[in-house]
Amino acid sequence: MDVDVDGFWDQLLDHLGRSLVVGQAADDVWVLAGVVLGLLLVLTPLWRLTRTAVTVVHELGHALVGVLCGRRFTGLVINPDMSGHTVTRGRGNGPGLVATSAAGYPAPFVCGAALVVAVGAGRTGVVLLLAIVALLVGLLRSRSVYTVVVMLALLVGTVALWWWGAPDLGAAVVTSAGVLVLAGAWRQLVNVALHGDRRQDPGMLAAMTRIPAALWILAFAVIGAATTWWAVRALVDPVTAAIS
Repeated sequence: MDVDVDGFWDQLLDHLGRSLVVGQAADDVWVLAGVVLGLLLVLTPLWRLTRTAVTVVHELGHALVGVLCGRRFTGLVINPDMSGHTVTRGRGNGPGLVATSAAGYPAPFVCGAALVVAVGAGRTGVVLLLAIVALLVGLLRSRSVYTVVVMLALLVGTVALWWWGAPDLGAAVVTSAGVLVLAGAWRQLVNVALHGDRRQDPGMLAAMTRIPAALWILAFAVIGAATTWWAVRALVDPVTAAIS
């Protein structure tokens, strides 16, 4: 069977070019559908499955900040119980390690809000490209079979949406992902505030810095409130227009 390599590369370059161009804002009805779907994925029993996405963003947040602080990202593990951990190599103390450890809980807040805002700005294609890169890096650093399966499933789904998905469908899916990650971040933060132990990020940060875990949780909540406000402002107009 002949493979049209030149034709494939032409299509790939065309997709890349169109992804980097600012498009039109998504239809309001599709945005509303994305918001509703995202909330359902967090507020129904489906959360047992979908919280994996929040865990992935949490762990990749550790990895990204670790790399920015000069550490080496060497491992990613997502467990079947939806917990996870990230391995970075570098100094065993200091501000870089603190920043890396503190990045997990804020990451879904920032990522979720950014996804929602990007859709409103016509940047769905850019978001999907960045997601593909992040998931590919995570896949290459996966340290368990389950992690490989999770990362591969997310990567394949994202690539398929980027390659074949219609613009409005892509906007709806990215919006739902943003709402899922943002609302899921609140659910996880409340859970750690009520039932957390010293092995979780706030407890580890308290041991490293002597700042009480409660203050770390409060700081994460402040970030969550700011990013949620940012996302809500971007959603008010399209959601209101779709309902009216």
